[in-house]
Amino acid sequence: MQHSGETFSAPQSTHGAMDFYRRVLKILNEAGLPYLVGGAYAFNHYTGITRRTKDLDLFVVRSDFPRIDQLLAKAGYRCELTYPHWLGKVYGPDDFIDLIFNSGNGISEVDASWFTHAPVVQVLGLEARITPIEEMIWSKAFIMERERFDGADIAHLLRAYGDRLDWPHLLTRFGDCWRVLLSHLTLFGFVYPQHRHLVPRTVMETLLERLREEVMTPPPDAHVCLGTLLSREQYLTDIEQWGYRDGRLAPTGSMSEEETSRWTQAIPGGEDKRPAPGA
Repeated sequence: MQHSGETFSAPQSTHGAMDFYRRVLKILNEAGLPYLVGGAYAFNHYTGITRRTKDLDLFVVRSDFPRIDQLLAKAGYRCELTYPHWLGKVYGPDDFIDLIFNSGNGISEVDASWFTHAPVVQVLGLEARITPIEEMIWSKAFIMERERFDGADIAHLLRAYGDRLDWPHLLTRFGDCWRVLLSHLTLFGFVYPQHRHLVPRTVMETLLERLREEVMTPPPDAHVCLGTLLSREQYLTDIEQWGYRDGRLAPTGSMSEEETSRWTQAIPGGEDKRPAPGA
């Protein structure tokens, strides 16, 4: 397993792509603009698992995007704000880099604390911070689409670092969405029975006590579906036909109706994948 300070390179990337990635990282380093390397790079660092990747994921603060755009434009690269609520892109000759400042559901916004405890490693021969494991778990926990479920990633991260996590920080990150964390911790104990001890007993007791208190409390009156925080597609019937309020909207979420609509329209297959009336 890779540890802080060790060098790791682009998993399954071409030399041209690596040159592009290295050039962009060098520009950001020289300008003093903060970023975090995530995706397959960070996952490999924490777990030792190498996977094929088609791009480089950089986590940045949303307010830094205009300056990043200007700097990279001077270097001949084109940037776009692909989805203003969470994602931009940098295009090279044949490859691209994702600039991520939130999650698609609007839950995991990149803020200053992401950088406070981010490990420093060597990426492509350059010094760089990578996404903290707590934030990686937090953002991955909500990815439960039909075509992608990141539960296995979380299990592998817990197996590798469960006894070294900043658990109070992780609990704070999940906030009112603590049931999502509890579900993953429950699955972890199922997947790795002999490693259940890696999740502190106090953490499980805290979450189970919250669950006990909640089941003893009358349910809320709000006609809301929080499933849209887990999948942008699989709960469209609830929102569009059954009258549930979209959990991504305030007060339970942070997205606007325009943002949720645009993100829904980007579902592969578009209208063909919408639920038919009465289905």
